[in-house]
Amino acid sequence: MMSGKKKISVVSSCYNEAYNLHELWERLQKVFAKEPQYDFEFIIADNFSDDGSREILRDLAAQDKRLKVIFNSRNFGHIRSPFNALLKAQGAAVIVLCSDLQEPPELIHDFLRKWEQGAKVVAAVREKTKASFFLELGRRAYYNLLSKFADSGNIIRNFTGFGLYDRCFMQELKRYKDPYPYFRGLVSEIGFQVEEIPFVQEARQGGSSKNNFFTLYDMAMTGFVNHSKLPLRLAMFCGFILALFSFLTAIVYLVYKLTHWHTFALGLAPLLTGLFFFAGVQLIFTGIIGEYLGAIWTQVRQRPLVTEEELLNFNDNKVDEE
Repeated sequence: MMSGKKKISVVSSCYNEAYNLHELWERLQKVFAKEPQYDFEFIIADNFSDDGSREILRDLAAQDKRLKVIFNSRNFGHIRSPFNALLKAQGAAVIVLCSDLQEPPELIHDFLRKWEQGAKVVAAVREKTKASFFLELGRRAYYNLLSKFADSGNIIRNFTGFGLYDRCFMQELKRYKDPYPYFRGLVSEIGFQVEEIPFVQEARQGGSSKNNFFTLYDMAMTGFVNHSKLPLRLAMFCGFILALFSFLTAIVYLVYKLTHWHTFALGLAPLLTGLFFFAGVQLIFTGIIGEYLGAIWTQVRQRPLVTEEELLNFNDNKVDEE
């Protein structure tokens, strides 16, 4: 680089975040105005917004070349689009940040201090949140469960991906050719020592959350399917337990029938209840197997993460070697 300064890449993605983009960009500029020893670039992927976000990003990018924009050709979802933007970062360190302002950009100062002390990965861990209490309760239960049973080691609890990643981590990350990655799990799987920084998640500033039951379910199942065999093993264990329970129940009914031959009548209610119960269990575990088959199908197709419609200010994007 001509300036001789190390470059820090900040990466984000957005979908209909017109209310937050100006403030996000202003706060990032203020953060790096206090870090004059670094150059920075801000890479943001627009996931086919239709609320004016694209026009705002064009205007901001025209005013400052440090803002680099990826316009996707359609909405590629909440997993693929951010990961594609992340892979384009070329800084000596890369910072991942949401565009909804629930993750404070000012925490970057703390990230950089940890990085300067030698940390390769700095993870912002949600200590508390000003968002939905019940949603946070469900998230904590999920992270606790995934952390205990993940094959790739200890998944960081209450971690959304918000953090700093050294260039050596990014080089390892690019070796994982996953078309539908669970980034939080990859952080643990790659294996660098992680420095954690607690933070308070703010309430959304403007706009509305794009997460719903289906996107949250998709993220949760992606985490389990990519990093744990627990659901498959749970299906097998439940099969053994239910088979044993059915056998013991049959023995009890047989003994009771033999000892009360003329007074005991089984009736249809227990048979129908048992039939529907076991049918429901079978459907659940068939669905679990389907999730794993779907993940294999996604891997086998080897499709690109996204199709990019346009890139702004990427002409001089070169790797910043330390």
